[in-house]
Amino acid sequence: MIENSQIPFHRPSLGKEESEAVQRVLSSGWLTTGPVAQEFERQFAAYVGCKWALAVNSGTAALQLALDCIGLRPGDEVLVPTYTFTATAEVVTYFGARPVLCDSLPGGFIIDPADAERRITDRTRAIIPVHVAGEACDMDALLDLARRRNLHLIEDAAHALPASHRGRRVGTISELTAFSLYATKTITTGEGGVLTTDDDAYAERAAIMRLHGIGKDAWNRYSSEGSWFYQVTEAGYKLNLCDILAALGAAQLKKCDAFWKRRSEIAAIYREGLMKFEELEMPPLPGPDSTHAWHLFILRLKPEELNLDRKQMIEELKRMGIGTSVHFIPLHRHPYYREHYGCTPQDFPNAEDAYSRCLSLPVYPDLKDEEAEGVISAVTQIVSRNRKSKLVSI
Repeated sequence: MIENSQIPFHRPSLGKEESEAVQRVLSSGWLTTGPVAQEFERQFAAYVGCKWALAVNSGTAALQLALDCIGLRPGDEVLVPTYTFTATAEVVTYFGARPVLCDSLPGGFIIDPADAERRITDRTRAIIPVHVAGEACDMDALLDLARRRNLHLIEDAAHALPASHRGRRVGTISELTAFSLYATKTITTGEGGVLTTDDDAYAERAAIMRLHGIGKDAWNRYSSEGSWFYQVTEAGYKLNLCDILAALGAAQLKKCDAFWKRRSEIAAIYREGLMKFEELEMPPLPGPDSTHAWHLFILRLKPEELNLDRKQMIEELKRMGIGTSVHFIPLHRHPYYREHYGCTPQDFPNAEDAYSRCLSLPVYPDLKDEEAEGVISAVTQIVSRNRKSKLVSI
């Protein structure tokens, strides 16, 4: 048995580069949004391949700014997957608009474009697909849907740095993309996010709105080059990212490719070690010319083949010292969405199926090969003990 808590679900991958970058900001005396955040934005845009990257204090804030950019209004509707974290739909309510939940693709986690199209009304303004676990959505189908039905397309890429779809990196495909830099994401600032776009007007709007609706370069008014005079042009928000966190993000961004390579190696180790079990279902692989970010490795059980359910599997792994999680509890299962929008499990059969059987295994750059093998060993023991007996023909 593995000692309890020996392999946590997540460990941050931080080194001396992050510490030194943060210390330089502390030593500079400029702690809030400033030149380090601006440089991080330039580096992020160059890495993704987009024109503009705007650093904010969360992935939720990036989504909020994206909806502000398209002018979302009370009474509008936005299509969102039910299989996501609440932030994706929550931001829609900030504007007095209505999130319309959509089902997942059969056998997977990402939004089903056909189901989304069936839910369009004359009030639908936008669609927000989510690249769950780092698996890129079918952006060709979603772009076609958005064009045909005159919808804005905003990607929730909280899990998707660096993912790509058919040779195009996520963050360059649609008009607006929101990334998360939360503590557990593929790179982190502790708390933070980035909004990417190639649209100059969107970038200018977001830059103003993220800091109280004050005109350009408001952050600079306390520097020797700045001015005390400012003007509020919009009723904005407080969503900016400070230089301390931006320094952390810049150090992490330099490691993003190495982090991705390591997560991909761990995912391959898991697949090789676990795909032999017919009682388990592996995560979907990326399509042609596409890249999976492997933010999560979501395993699914086949309950008809096992004598234990997902909850029992998680408890057994915990007892053996393996941390896991569940991504996600679909929105239609939460009291708020159920009570406000009348959602029922019957409306989302594919998301229900995925949720009922899934658990996420540890996958992060600091996970050692022997730890990944320890996870495989624990899963193997549990599955082997709990296989349902099979009739053998004689």
